[in-house]
Amino acid sequence: MPLFIFRQKYMADNQSPKNIFTYWQPQLRIVAKLSSWIALPVILATSLGKWLDKKYDTEPWLFLATVGLAFVISMFGLVKNALTEFKKISPNNDKNNLEESKDDK
Repeated sequence: MPLFIFRQKYMADNQSPKNIFTYWQPQLRIVAKLSSWIALPVILATSLGKWLDKKYDTEPWLFLATVGLAFVISMFGLVKNALTEFKKISPNNDKNNLEESKDDK
């Protein structure tokens, strides 16, 4: 949809552009946070592992050990942050389900 049609359609109701374009920001924050738990430990581990292998002439063992440790750290961080985000979402759903079940009675 071209931007001028979007503006005509949604700005006619006197909505500010800030309110229209902010619906995606929480989701983008979650994706960035979870993605960083995958990328950063692996990048740091590969660099550190290569450097340690060159320093101690143990190629590829320290590299593999640091990448394995990075995998464990990534999984821990992903699970911890995912559970935190689920808990933020879950209470709203539980309250709505309780209200709906009370209305049904």
